[in-house]
Amino acid sequence: MSKPRILIADDHQILADGLRALLEPEFEVVGVVADGRELVATAQQLRPDAIVADVTMPSLNGIEATAQLRALGVEAKVVVLTMHRDVVYARRAMEAGAVGFVLKHSVASELVTAVREALRGRTYITPMIAGELLQSYREADPLPQDHLHRLTARQREVLQLFAEGRSAKEVASLLKISIRTAEAHKARILEVLGLRTTADLVQYAIRHGLIAM
Repeated sequence: MSKPRILIADDHQILADGLRALLEPEFEVVGVVADGRELVATAQQLRPDAIVADVTMPSLNGIEATAQLRALGVEAKVVVLTMHRDVVYARRAMEAGAVGFVLKHSVASELVTAVREALRGRTYITPMIAGELLQSYREADPLPQDHLHRLTARQREVLQLFAEGRSAKEVASLLKISIRTAEAHKARILEVLGLRTTADLVQYAIRHGLIAM
């Protein structure tokens, strides 16, 4: 019987190698990618059974990449792996289409369990935040990142790219839009988020886990 096929997405090579070593005894690791855009492209090409994706990755974060995969009809089960313990990240991941949420400082066996459960069609949330997450849904609490959710998916992409220090020309080239459109997106993002400068935008992206410090 063939092993389930897994794609790993993490921009830290040492961690990615560790994930491969952890998963390979039970699963076939078909690839390792280092950013969200590469994840979307590779998942479309390889069609893995499951994906283990970091949240904070360059170019496109893991949550936005998950949302794009769902929109493209990629059926791989996504397990999000992150250092962020805040329940907000779990809710964002679940709403994007992930079926697993594991913290990087959890025991290694927990990730294997999460992948197994995902492949069985179940949802796995690390016990460290499972109760808090359930309570937030029971109380119908709005996400405390309402401003971020007021942005369109394209605007969130643009936000991350500008926060990473890319120029309007680079953003336009990467997203295949005009420079004027890229600049218009940036202006609208600043307006919606109540920010004034690119430095403000960078700090916002760091606080919300879109880019690493």
